[in-house]
Amino acid sequence: MQYWLMKSEPDEVSIDDALAAAGRITPWFGVRNYQARNFMRDRMQIGDGVLFYHSSCAQPGIYGIAAIASAAYPDPTQFQPASHYYDPKSAPQEPRWLQIDVRAHCKAGPLLLSEMRAMPQLEGMLVLQKASRLSITPVAPEHWQAVLQHLHLDPGLLQK
Repeated sequence: MQYWLMKSEPDEVSIDDALAAAGRITPWFGVRNYQARNFMRDRMQIGDGVLFYHSSCAQPGIYGIAAIASAAYPDPTQFQPASHYYDPKSAPQEPRWLQIDVRAHCKAGPLLLSEMRAMPQLEGMLVLQKASRLSITPVAPEHWQAVLQHLHLDPGLLQK
């Protein structure tokens, strides 16, 4: 199992929105960075753990736990001219952008970015590095465990 931190603006999709979605399944659309897309396409597996991170808000941080619920598939917003995520260079025959589905497990925290920076056990976590702007980053198993421990969550949470 691998672990990921996935950023979402809470105005777009919050942990509350994800928990309220049918079956708690939420499509993770709008990724427009090749490295993040490649993580979805090449490395993410169904069942991988997700730290659900609210970004571009007053208090960025981890607000919930989720899991990858599907393999990567074409993001339909890239073909919709009215969408903020429209890409006129992408074609349905050769889609440039992908999305995955996530299954929300629980609301947790928040564990704010400022608190994360103060935790020595999270040293080296990609989201804490200067100029880290990727919307999807891998999370080392020891960082995953440290976050769950800080949030008082069962390490077997995703197996239930």
